[in-house]
Amino acid sequence: MSSASSLLPSVPSKADQVYEFLRENILSGVYKPEQRLSMDALAKELGVSKIPVREAIGRLEAQNLVISQQHVGPTVAAVSVVQLQGVYLAREQLEPLIASIAARTISPERLAELETVQAAMKQALDSGRLDELGQLNYRFHIDIAEATNFDIFVDFSETLLLSVRRHRVAEPLEASDWNSVVSEHDAIIAALAAGDATAAAAAAQTHASSQADHDIAGYFGGR
Repeated sequence: MSSASSLLPSVPSKADQVYEFLRENILSGVYKPEQRLSMDALAKELGVSKIPVREAIGRLEAQNLVISQQHVGPTVAAVSVVQLQGVYLAREQLEPLIASIAARTISPERLAELETVQAAMKQALDSGRLDELGQLNYRFHIDIAEATNFDIFVDFSETLLLSVRRHRVAEPLEASDWNSVVSEHDAIIAALAAGDATAAAAAAQTHASSQADHDIAGYFGGR
């Protein structure tokens, strides 16, 4: 008798592949905010039927990356300054909690992965490959969320970080800003490595507040 696992597909479905393609093109800025996504054109371009395209669009809508408008169809969602303010209010509350938990639960393997991502960020920054930093920064924070062993923190983090990444496509950080990001990451890693929950929370709080100031000019009147 076949095991249950053998009944599962061994490769991503067409819908999964279309989803990954569209998601990365949105996050990298190939598809611009408010750009219309024609399901017919996408199906033709990708060599698939409209069914996997429709399924992929539905997943992107659930992540607030795409919105559907009457008489227009699906379009790439824009990130307003007001919504970004909400994102950072959430980050300033959530990321210190995640870091404090991760300081107690992170494994040596996960910590090593985090240090590898941080090294890649430094290398990309030193080489001037700023376009690579958004994805690496996303991976850094998701690794910390995964270290808590709570899926809900991963889900929340992914939603918040996707908004930040999309904003930075239109308003990219300068190299000096990314230097601050990397320096703040160093402080978080040091606290996690020491297992110091209080220091990890403080470092994450500083990081989230600093990034709010970078991304939102006059964030709530400069606070």
